[in-house]
Amino acid sequence: MKLITAIIRENKLDQVREALIEAEITRITVSRVSGHGQQTMEEIYRGQVIVPNLIPKIRLEIAVNDDFVDITVDTIIKSARTNEKGELGDGKIFITPLEECIRIRTGEKGGTAI
Repeated sequence: MKLITAIIRENKLDQVREALIEAEITRITVSRVSGHGQQTMEEIYRGQVIVPNLIPKIRLEIAVNDDFVDITVDTIIKSARTNEKGELGDGKIFITPLEECIRIRTGEKGGTAI
């Protein structure tokens, strides 16, 4: 089992979600987050150009069985990329081992709980 965490642009959420549903990945958690990497975004505030420290992004968390890792990652990459080559600020994907998953309602554990 793996936990896939993706940080994507806000305007790509609907595209990514629809692509994941088409790939039969329907259980996701979505959070609004702020952060920065290499991307900078200029805004005009009271007539002055400013560069804010934190840029709004979307964080997706998806717990998957090992068979679905590549499908999930490929789907996110294809749907979250700005154009064919991608652009600075398109986001990142992190894959971490998931030690255990327990469904609270039934007490199921492991891959069947996902």
